[in-house]
Amino acid sequence: MSTLQRETVLAAAAQRILILDGAMGTMIQRHRLEESDYRGERFNDWHCDVKGNNDLLVLTQPDIIEDIHRAYLDAGADIIETNTFNATTIAMADYDMQSLAREINVAAAQVARRAADAKTAQTPDRPRWVAGVLGPTNRTASISPDVNDPGKRNVTFDQLVEAYVEATEGLLDGGSDLLLIETVFDTLNAKAAAFAVDQVLSERGVDVPVMISGTITDASGRTLSGQTAEAFYYSLRHIRPVAFGLNCALGPDLLRQYVEEIATIAECLVSAHPNAGLPNEFGEYDLTADEMAAHIREWAESGLVNIVGGCCGSTPEHIAAIADAVADITPRRVPQVPVKMRLSGLEPFVHA
Repeated sequence: MSTLQRETVLAAAAQRILILDGAMGTMIQRHRLEESDYRGERFNDWHCDVKGNNDLLVLTQPDIIEDIHRAYLDAGADIIETNTFNATTIAMADYDMQSLAREINVAAAQVARRAADAKTAQTPDRPRWVAGVLGPTNRTASISPDVNDPGKRNVTFDQLVEAYVEATEGLLDGGSDLLLIETVFDTLNAKAAAFAVDQVLSERGVDVPVMISGTITDASGRTLSGQTAEAFYYSLRHIRPVAFGLNCALGPDLLRQYVEEIATIAECLVSAHPNAGLPNEFGEYDLTADEMAAHIREWAESGLVNIVGGCCGSTPEHIAAIADAVADITPRRVPQVPVKMRLSGLEPFVHA
């Protein structure tokens, strides 16, 4: 990946609000897959259940995953995310499939690459990009898993780095255009991911744009590891991401104030992909495509966002409505030197 690719993304983002895709898990659930579907022929005799291992589907049901990518592209997505939310050795250990982590990352990026390239071929003046997803893992470096032992940890920083290095290498080998460290609930985990990404990019001598997206867990306005949106941003701004934002946990109504908090200070693109509301008593999401789009349009009119999409509960219908709602709105202006930076004396940075 060259600096030219970064400039291409930024040039497009300066002209219009870019559209990210929606939920992968929600779309997979629509297929009502059973254990045998997840296993496929290759893992027919696997020694433990694998149903629910959505990342494995890039190996056993790649056509389903590519069809989902294609549906989001047809809905208007500029950026599609690889199906790798749990594709680290740490998370895949739940299925005793840690040895498959790299292969899954490569395959997931290749599946998304095929879909993106096919869409780009239809509209050469509007490229589509593949964002290689690095999820948060199912362990946290900052919080004890045992309420009676606050100092206990079930993962170390070095273990996280090792897992993220392998995943990053796979995503790049598969053809990802960007790397998305997303659904960050523990900033230390994200720092491990960013350290791993920097290590891999340095070793390869390439410049791949990095996006970071955190999660405000509830009405407290903080991440699970206790940071406000502003503190979360300043903890990771040194990574110099091409985009910084929030996703998951909350619907657009509750997430708005925290997106605004980041939009006020971020000297990079601001992204947001909220849930389609909060889950109901059946674990389903009730916010309609038009309702969600109305919220996102107001964000755009208020100058808060550069990249928008959907998280849990969102579908191609939601993304199509969002794309239509923001199509005529000027994207958020990226400040070169935010006010709080000038007051603090911190060095600003620019991507141009």
